[in-house]
Amino acid sequence: MLIDVTTYHLEITDPSDLRPKPNPLQDLEIKRVGQPSPEFNRFLYTAVGGDWYWIDRLSWTYRQWHEWVDRPQFQTWVAYVSGSPAGYFELDGQPERSVEITSFGLLPQYIGRGLGGHFLSVALEKGWQTGASRVWLHTCSLDHPTALSNYRARGMRVFLEETAPQDLPGTTPGPWPGAQRI
Repeated sequence: MLIDVTTYHLEITDPSDLRPKPNPLQDLEIKRVGQPSPEFNRFLYTAVGGDWYWIDRLSWTYRQWHEWVDRPQFQTWVAYVSGSPAGYFELDGQPERSVEITSFGLLPQYIGRGLGGHFLSVALEKGWQTGASRVWLHTCSLDHPTALSNYRARGMRVFLEETAPQDLPGTTPGPWPGAQRI
């Protein structure tokens, strides 16, 4: 199915521009993944992005996933609620002291609980802690309806917007082939 998709590239270039949101949950822990794991990152990618057409990495081989996660400038951070993964973000250090948030999101059962704004605040803070002078990401019109407003509410601003047709499957892939939501 061919549809027009708008991609928004957002950045924040000064830590004082961050408008953090407080933690809404008592049993929330956010931890950095210490040992890179292709299996874990692929699980997070499909669990978080399966309903939003995150399909770019679905065809990656184990080797490609391993090369992605096993780089010194790369970090994976996971939010846990009562010990269960609730979401994740990836930070990818780039030239000129720039850090890209390459993935960010929550598992479906944690959306709408007030966690997204706080979790993004933490992602941006962790980006700054790497020594970055710029933290950026991109999202698109296929993402959760409140994603763009969350990024803007935290102080990020759009620096590039582009629309292009994309050939997409008729439905999102979900967390795995054949998965049916309850």
